[in-house]
Amino acid sequence: MKNPFRSIRIFATETYGELHKASWPTRTELRDSVIVVIVAAVILGVFTSISDFALYQVVDLVTRLFS
Repeated sequence: MKNPFRSIRIFATETYGELHKASWPTRTELRDSVIVVIVAAVILGVFTSISDFALYQVVDLVTRLFS
């Protein structure tokens, strides 16, 4: 029977090695990326809110005309 702890140790060692090979962003790159994501989320939220309000007004107008 295969030892499960040996497999876990091999997996952990290989994962640790691969994480050292990866290129990690600097603090300024990370900060700039976070700012871009926050601004994009705010813009998308504003667009969704405006679209929802406009669609509600159109539907309300149409229902008033036909009732």
